[in-house]
Amino acid sequence: MSKFYVGSEIGQLRRVLVHRPERALTHLTPSNCHELLFDDVLAVERAGEEHDAFAQTLRDQGVEVFLLSNLLADTLAVPEAKDWLLSTQVSDLRLGPRFANDVRCFLADLPHQELASILLGGLSYAELPIQSSSMMQSMYDAHDFIIKPLPNHLFTRDTSCWVYGGVSINPMAKPARQRETNHLRAIYRWHPTFAGQDFIKYFGDEEKSYDKSTIEGGDVLVIGKGAVLIGMSERTTPQGVEQLASSLFKHGQAKQVIAMELPKHRSCMHLDTVMTHMREDTFSVYPEVVRKDLKCWSLTGDASGTVNVKEEGYFVHAIEKALGVGQLNLITTGGDSYEAEREQWNDANNVLTVKPGVVIGYERNVYTNEKYDKAGITVLPIPGDELGRGRGGARCMSCPIERDGI
Repeated sequence: MSKFYVGSEIGQLRRVLVHRPERALTHLTPSNCHELLFDDVLAVERAGEEHDAFAQTLRDQGVEVFLLSNLLADTLAVPEAKDWLLSTQVSDLRLGPRFANDVRCFLADLPHQELASILLGGLSYAELPIQSSSMMQSMYDAHDFIIKPLPNHLFTRDTSCWVYGGVSINPMAKPARQRETNHLRAIYRWHPTFAGQDFIKYFGDEEKSYDKSTIEGGDVLVIGKGAVLIGMSERTTPQGVEQLASSLFKHGQAKQVIAMELPKHRSCMHLDTVMTHMREDTFSVYPEVVRKDLKCWSLTGDASGTVNVKEEGYFVHAIEKALGVGQLNLITTGGDSYEAEREQWNDANNVLTVKPGVVIGYERNVYTNEKYDKAGITVLPIPGDELGRGRGGARCMSCPIERDGI
C-alpha cells in the first residue's frame, strides 16, 4: 500500500507534487497580473525550462515527482470526478444556467489532458469556438475570461498540505486562488493513487464557505516529533489554525501546534518566505520579520478536539522545547541590509529541504547560499529568474506527499 505520511520538514523527501506552469502564464498580462497575485508577467518558455530543472533536481535526489496537470487529467478520466469538477468549476451560479451548460458541454467533449489544461490555465471568450444563445458572449469582451487562469497553482505548497498521517485541503484566502482547492479535492477523492487509501482529511474537504477560517500551506511547517509550526500571515487566520489544530488533536496526529503572528504584508506572504527548516536544529530566517517580539501561542488538545491555548514567550524557545534540541541555529539572510532585503524578496529563505542539511534554492541568492554553505548546508542551485517573479521559491513550488520523520 502506498504510504501518505509527512513526518517532518527535513527527513528524506520521497514523493512530491509540483505544477509546471504553462497555459496560465500565457494568459498573464500587465493589466491582469496583479489581480491574479503576480507582480509581473513571466517569460513562459523560460519559466517552464526553469521548472523542468527544478523537477530534475528532485528526481536526481531520488524523489518521485507528480505533476499536477497529469494527476488532474487522470482524475478527469473518472466520470464522477469529471461531472463534479465541471459542475463546480463551471457552475450555473458563476456563468448563468444557459451559458454554463453550453460551456460544460463543450468542455466535456475535450480530451482529458486538454480539459485539465483549460481548468488550470483558463479560457477566454475569444477561445470558445461555440456560439451560445445566452446573453453572456455579447456582454463580455473577447479577452475577458470565462474560466480565469490559475497561475498560482505553480505554488502547490499552499493549496493542500500533508501533516503527519493526513492532509488539509486548504480554503484559500484570495478569490484568485479559491478554485484551486477543488482540483485537489477531486484528486484526493478520485485519483487512483489516492482513492480509497487510508489517510485522514483534516479540514477543507467539504464544499461550503469557510468564512474566516482560511489556511495556506506556506504557513504550515511540520517540524516533526508531533509538533507543527504555523504562521498567521496575511492569508492564514487564527480561526483557520484552530480548526486545523482541533482536527490534528482529534485524530491523534499531533501533540502541539505552535502558532506565531506574522506581519500582514506581501513580502512575507507566508511563514516559509521568512523561515524554513533545514536540519533538525537549523532554520533559515529573515531577521527583519522573524523578530524576538513576535507573538506566539502553544495549542494543545486531545481526542475530543478541544483546543487549549497558552501564550508563549520567545517562539525560538517554544520550538527548541518541541524538538528537544539544545540551542537552535538560525541562519539569517545574507549580505548587507539591501542585499538581504533583495534576496528575501527573491525567496532566499524559501528553500526546500530534500534530506537533513541538503536544500534546493535559487542560484541567484548568492549571499544567502554562501552563508548556508558555511553552516554546512548543501545548496542544490536551480535557476529562478522567471519563476521567482511569482514570489515563491522551491518550498512554495512543492507539496510533499511522503517524507520521513526525524
